[in-house]
Amino acid sequence: MTSRSTRPRSTAPRPARRTPAVRPPRRPELRLPPLVEPPGWGLVPDGDYDGVEWRGDALDDGDGGGASFLDCLLSDCGLGGTRLTRARFVDSRLEAVRGVGTQLAEATLRDVEVIDARLGGTQAHGAVLERVVVRGGKLDYLNLRGAKLKDVVFEACVLVEPDFGGASLERVAFVDCVVKGADFNKVTLKDVDLRQAAELGVAAGIGGLRGAAISPDQLIDLAPALAAELGMRVLDLGE
Repeated sequence: MTSRSTRPRSTAPRPARRTPAVRPPRRPELRLPPLVEPPGWGLVPDGDYDGVEWRGDALDDGDGGGASFLDCLLSDCGLGGTRLTRARFVDSRLEAVRGVGTQLAEATLRDVEVIDARLGGTQAHGAVLERVVVRGGKLDYLNLRGAKLKDVVFEACVLVEPDFGGASLERVAFVDCVVKGADFNKVTLKDVDLRQAAELGVAAGIGGLRGAAISPDQLIDLAPALAAELGMRVLDLGE
């Protein structure tokens, strides 16, 4: 009886899995259930809305402060001056909303998609955004001072003079979007990726970008602001 030879097991170590230089954001996995029409009382403070579809509604100057929106859709709605302070949006989508002066201070957005929004002067200071995608549209003078952003993607949108002053950003990416005149004063960044931004303009707080990932081309574009931040004088020979 012959014995079957066995191959010795390889003792070579497996190659270590490479950790990405910048951890990407986790995107929301949004699947809305069948939706119902808004209740007869409409938008009210501390309201509780579950699986509601607001479509084409003029919610301008309405008051939904402290309201809760779960599995909801706001589509083609006017939000000019709408008060949504400390409101909670969970597993919801805001699509083609528009308006000036929307109040989202200290609001919570978790597992939310914001699609093709056209908003100006939105006050979202102190807000909490987690697993949020902002895709398309234009946001002018977005105030995110002191906000907390985690797993957030700004994609193919235009941000004009966004204010991130004092905010905390973790796993935030700017993809194919235009950023003009941003304020990064006293911001805290971790795994923030700016490399794919189509345009990156920083008006204030260039030093706040410490830890962010930028491309070589962006570094060249930001060189004058970086030199000014460091107090460097860039002079031609003979000057």
